This record gives sequence, structure tokens and C-alpha cells, in this order.
Amino acid sequence: MRATRNTQIRSAFTLMEVMLALTVSAIVLAAIGGVFFAALRLRDRTAAALDETAPLYQAVSIIRRDFEGALPPGSAALPTAGDFRTDPESASRIQFSTTTGIVNDTDPWGDVQEVIYELREPSDHRDTGKDLYRTVSRNVLATGAAAEGVELPLLSHVQSLQFTCYDGSNWRDSWDTSVGDTNLPVAVRIRLRLRGDTDASSRAQQPYELVIPLLAQSRTNQPDTSTMGGAQ
Repeated sequence: MRATRNTQIRSAFTLMEVMLALTVSAIVLAAIGGVFFAALRLRDRTAAALDETAPLYQAVSIIRRDFEGALPPGSAALPTAGDFRTDPESASRIQFSTTTGIVNDTDPWGDVQEVIYELREPSDHRDTGKDLYRTVSRNVLATGAAAEGVELPLLSHVQSLQFTCYDGSNWRDSWDTSVGDTNLPVAVRIRLRLRGDTDASSRAQQPYELVIPLLAQSRTNQPDTSTMGGAQ
């Protein structure tokens, strides 16, 4: 009986062993909890970043589609196409005709429409940047008040917007087919910067840059003077 009692005493846990096991368990649970809450915070930050960039990606998609459908002015196939022009005083405004109009049975318009992109001050005078507007005119043959389009806010919190046009050798801040340029630029570069956090310690928001080639070009019977000059 004495030997059996000694065996039972040796097989039981001491108080020190129990406390050590509880300590280890608490450390493991704390580590698991820390990892779990860190994953939750990462998920929340990722969801917030996606919600913040979703309007930007939607705006970029609309802008890309409009420029890919840009039309040269006064072409024989589409004489209703207007001029391609940028504002000489501001590189954040551009106007051109494009083939992105939706044709349906309720509207009497074709797929050619005039589009204007420009930055405007917010209507509520908030200090969170400017608003990017897209104005669409479906009735391209109208003049005066009848030619006014539908204004749609496309993106908010914009700090700066710049359109530059590539003529085949240089990037230009202005382009106007109604004055001297007779054709569309070879490509258009768009630089858009969103307004970042107002905290001085935050890192400045990097600009988004988009280069879109314009494939539609009008043909002319006039000789290429640059080629002729090179041949001489």
C-alpha cells in the first residue's frame, strides 16, 4: 500500500507545473489573438483602400474608352466630328468627339458625341481638392444653348489634372485642330493626382499616369513638307 501511494503521488502534477502550463497557454492564446486582430485590421485597411480607389479606376476606365474612340475633326466618313482642343490657359480641360455614345430606341442620337473633361471647384467649397467633370453633348449638330451637354461629376478629391498631346516627337501642353493642328495627336498622356491626407507627416500622393494612343487619323492629299524637305 505504501508503494502504491508513492506511485500515485509521483504521477500527479505539482502546483508549479500547473502554473507553468497555464502561463504557456496564456502566451499562446495571446499570440493567436494578436495575429487574429492584426488580420482583421489588415482586412479593414484593404477594404478601405479598395473603396477609395474604386471611383478612380471607374473614372480611368471611362476616360480610356472615350479617348480610344476619339475621332479626327471633319472627316469625310463622319463630318459631324468636332475639333480636338485643349484649353491654352489650363492643361486640365480637353474637348473632343468620340464614338462612345450608346445607341438605343429612346434617344434620336447616334454613337458620336462630344465630350469635355475639366476640373472645377467643389460646389460646397470644401477643402478636399477639386471635382473632375465629364460633360457629354449628344446633339453634335446643335449650336448655342441647344448644344449644351449633360454635366456629370466623375471623380472628387482631385489635386491636379494635366492633358498633354504627343505629335510624334514631342509632348505638347496644347492642341487645337481649329487653329493650326489638322489632325489628332498620336497619343494623349493624362496625369492625375489625388489629394492626399492633410497630415504633414503623411507621404505625398503619387500621380497616376495614363498614356493612350489615338489610332483614328484623318488622311490628307497634301504632300508631307517635312519629307519633301528631307529629300531635297
